[in-house]
Amino acid sequence: MTFLQLFILSIVQGFAELLPVSSSAHVIMAEKLMGLDPTSPELTMLLVMLHTGTMFAVIVYFWKSWRATYFSSTAAFRSNVLLLVAATAMTGIVGLGLLKLITHVVMADTPGFEIEHLFGNARLMAAALAAAGVLIIVSSRMKARETGVLSVPKAIVIGAVQGLCLPFRGFSRSGATISTGIAMGVPQRRAEEFSFALAVVLTPAVIVKEGWRFYKAIADGTIAHAGGVGHLIAPSLIGMVLSFLAGLLALRWLSSWLEQGRWHFFGAYCLAASLVVLWVG
Repeated sequence: MTFLQLFILSIVQGFAELLPVSSSAHVIMAEKLMGLDPTSPELTMLLVMLHTGTMFAVIVYFWKSWRATYFSSTAAFRSNVLLLVAATAMTGIVGLGLLKLITHVVMADTPGFEIEHLFGNARLMAAALAAAGVLIIVSSRMKARETGVLSVPKAIVIGAVQGLCLPFRGFSRSGATISTGIAMGVPQRRAEEFSFALAVVLTPAVIVKEGWRFYKAIADGTIAHAGGVGHLIAPSLIGMVLSFLAGLLALRWLSSWLEQGRWHFFGAYCLAASLVVLWVG
């Protein structure tokens, strides 16, 4: 992989991960256009490091508001932790259930099958992008229903929607969870903060999972033991820094458009992007 390819993937990931347009679909399409294999363990490892960079961007960007919301008092901390736990638990139930359903029913326990093998499927990505786009547009028309309350039942619904996003590249996690919150009457800023708090909770588990996959690839000889591994780590760290910087800019953009009532533009973009993915794929 050249530095130009690394730079492009890092910037695409940094912006698209934190905008409601599905980073995975954009990164996978960028990889395909540059002749790279999006299902390879090497690129999966790079994607994990890029996710790590954007996770740190989220923490830096939202820390001040989270401190005011989550750490203002013991009661507030307990209440918000309960919401995060409820949503994350439902994400696990729905996400793992879907993974097992796809593996055992759809793929009929095909030997060696991993969910990452679906990541290059253009039709699936296009359908997921279109679904996310419709959800964003519909939620943008429901702003008047804001009640200012994020309850445990609403958090559970948001967590379930997040679980649906896990196996389907193109179904934007941030777009789906923020839109679901808005559709249930949660104020836009609160829905945004909660969505990215969930991302910070979820991302370490994803990093561990993909890190284990990378380790197995080394153990199995898929990736060379010698200079190959070190050769992959250095560019991954550079990519993490680039995705961190791009992520900060993307979050400013997202917050600005939410406040200005331009949320639906992201939905329109997802619909257009779904057509591009079909064409490129």
